[in-house]
Amino acid sequence: MADRKMRMRTRAQDGGVELQVLVSHPMESGLRTDKNTGNKIPAHFIQRVTLEHNGKVVVTVSTGPAISEDPLIGFRLKDAKHGDKLKVFWSDNMGESATLEGTVDLS
Repeated sequence: MADRKMRMRTRAQDGGVELQVLVSHPMESGLRTDKNTGNKIPAHFIQRVTLEHNGKVVVTVSTGPAISEDPLIGFRLKDAKHGDKLKVFWSDNMGESATLEGTVDLS
């Protein structure tokens, strides 16, 4: 399994908190061909993203192959405040997954 890095950023916006998560992932659709070998590149994409706020699942998103490589995924939380705990989990169609935990930082 490859080392998939994630980064998280929060900021106050419109009376709530915007969370942005950058995921290092190839996001292959399965439709491209390797230029060197002529073989199809197998599909490899994130299928599910889950966000927890203070230990409670607030959203689960099903995704597919039509998302760009290294996707930036954004969420808006109405009731979040500085110091709240956040946890983002994703899994893909090849069995890879990653989790990132952080806190709301509005400083």
